[in-house]
Amino acid sequence: MLKLINLTEEEHNQFIEHHPNGDLLQLTDWAQSKRLTGWYSRRFAVSDGDQTVGAAVLMFKRLPKLKQTLCYASRGFVCDYDDEGLVEFMLEEALKIAKEEKAYVLKIDPDIPLETHGGTIEFLKQIGFRHRGLKDGMSKDNIQPRQTMVTRIDKSDEDLLGSFERNNRTRVRNAIRKGTKVYKATREDLPIFVELMKVTGKRDGFLTRDITYFESLYDNLHENGHMELFLVKLVPKDVSASLDSDISKVAKELEKAQKRKDSNKKENQLKDLANRAEKLEKQKQEIEEMAHDHPEGIILSGALLAHSGHKAYYLYGASSDLYREYLPNHHMQYEMMKYARDVGALTYDFGGVSVDPPQDSGHFGLWQFKKVWGTEVSEKVGEFDYVINRPLYTLAEVGVPLFQKGKVKLNQQIKAFKERK
Repeated sequence: MLKLINLTEEEHNQFIEHHPNGDLLQLTDWAQSKRLTGWYSRRFAVSDGDQTVGAAVLMFKRLPKLKQTLCYASRGFVCDYDDEGLVEFMLEEALKIAKEEKAYVLKIDPDIPLETHGGTIEFLKQIGFRHRGLKDGMSKDNIQPRQTMVTRIDKSDEDLLGSFERNNRTRVRNAIRKGTKVYKATREDLPIFVELMKVTGKRDGFLTRDITYFESLYDNLHENGHMELFLVKLVPKDVSASLDSDISKVAKELEKAQKRKDSNKKENQLKDLANRAEKLEKQKQEIEEMAHDHPEGIILSGALLAHSGHKAYYLYGASSDLYREYLPNHHMQYEMMKYARDVGALTYDFGGVSVDPPQDSGHFGLWQFKKVWGTEVSEKVGEFDYVINRPLYTLAEVGVPLFQKGKVKLNQQIKAFKERK
């Protein structure tokens, strides 16, 4: 017989971490990190008499100037969705809590695959949910991306590297050889990461969060082993050694090429080798200048890696505009995958993507980067709404978005009119 039980935060998190449908966003640590942005939470758990079989963190955010709230169980109830009686029991309790908090809607987006749980969509609709559709992974209509890129990491270093696409394996090996150093950083290094985020945001055209947001994430998730900050440094001493080795190899190849008899091939090869030698000498000069100004090296990129049980998540990444030819992000991803594997993760989630978008899409570059790591698309069943207050739901979910879209369109028309004048 199903019944409600009280779990400590530690017991709750242990259940989430060990359940196949558990997710980082259902940890109490994550809920606490969101208090900075105006969310608060309540949680509950369910037992079948012998063991815990379900748990959920419900997040609440108050609507501006109103007493009503939005209720969101991020990545859904953590339970077996094939157990319909359990899901209905959890929905009943979630609605009870949501109504106590004056929620106008209960939103869930279960972390379960569409491929094996297509029938769950119909079941959830039958018990009162409204399915918001199978949206694109980068759709702004969903709170969390429905489509993410995930790779298995429960393998040796060699097999992990071998799972990457061929060109990407070469890039990773080159990044390692060229003198980049990946290391686990500390809270004191967050300002460096935030500055890299600003550079990245300016380069790629997105707004960035201030340091308090990242401090809240780190402070709440790091202590229990759920988050780490990684940085990548370009070390001049190591780079110089690598360049010296490459210069020496090119010099030997030049010497061999000089002895060739085929004049056409010889001429082309000599030209190619001369260009490579010139490029290497230029890089050597740049690194010598960097060694003079920054003898300890320069931070080129960074990332926040999250971990919950058998799942690891690449949450945020940032990089400098400097020395991009040293491919710091490639080395960093490989090292973070190995670290995540070593602390118990079986999978590594790169986050949301638009699947196979056209080349002129703003999401094409992201797809190109995330698909070369041995990843597969993880398609989830999508987002569901259980409407509690229909008039307010219609206003918040339909009226406000229409108003915002109309406002954006009007601003675009005004801008276009001014440009024509």
